[in-house]
Amino acid sequence: MNDHNWLVEQFGAHRNHLQTVAYRMLGSLSEADDALQESWIRLSRSDTSGVENFGGWLTTIVSRVCFDMLRSRKSRREELTMVSVPEPVISRQDGSDPEHEALMADSVGLAMLVILEKLNPAERIAFVLHDIFALSFSEIAPIIGRNEAAARQLASRARRRVQDAESTSETAEFQRKRELVDAFLAASRNGDFEKLLSVLDPNVVLRNDPVFAPVANAPVVRGSEAVAKQAKQFADRARSMKPVLVNGSVGVIVGHLDQPIFILEFTVVDGKIAEIGMIADQARLRRLDIAALND
Repeated sequence: MNDHNWLVEQFGAHRNHLQTVAYRMLGSLSEADDALQESWIRLSRSDTSGVENFGGWLTTIVSRVCFDMLRSRKSRREELTMVSVPEPVISRQDGSDPEHEALMADSVGLAMLVILEKLNPAERIAFVLHDIFALSFSEIAPIIGRNEAAARQLASRARRRVQDAESTSETAEFQRKRELVDAFLAASRNGDFEKLLSVLDPNVVLRNDPVFAPVANAPVVRGSEAVAKQAKQFADRARSMKPVLVNGSVGVIVGHLDQPIFILEFTVVDGKIAEIGMIADQARLRRLDIAALND
């Protein structure tokens, strides 16, 4: 059962899963690799004759190693500035699996890793193992040295902190976009060319609906000056425009909610309006979820 070749084969079979677990917990691919190396050392020194679920047993080992690493990291405050910023997964030319690394990057996401960095080690382990990898609290409790009830409480507290952080981030992003759209509308209504330029990305793209393209002279308008000039031309129409929710994001409507003439959708990049899309086709408009936006 402890045959070296057999252990190597089993560890290799579960390596991708174990790397994902470690990366979720540590936020660093290099540290995740260190955790796997330490886990292999512990595995090679262990008696596995009584192990029935080898994958689960390996997950426990890696989790304990990560827990130790997180506690060690927390105790060395002077090093936190170097390790607290999560590392994105970048495919490497060292024999690793690029497809797995791409999937891992998609499934984890830097935003979530930044939020996880705000949790203490026990909260992070409990939350990751339960909410992400579906381990039971009876399995998690021994890893973090707590009883089952305490592990459940830690995961619950972490879950609330994660949800609050995500909600705050989404609210802030929504508010920034709302302010940009409001500024764009105000500048369009007043024919304020300089103000329009201030909210538009220099390489902004305006995509006119084919219904309005003849009026706008072009189906696609590129550049902040050209887009600002067209917005000024529609100053009268802009006075009837109202901000609305379009599929959950901030947009602009001309007409009524139940009978729109056209909708403007906005893409914001780095605090500027980078793209404006006009939708006037009635079939497309009927497929949109348009709702009033409270002031």
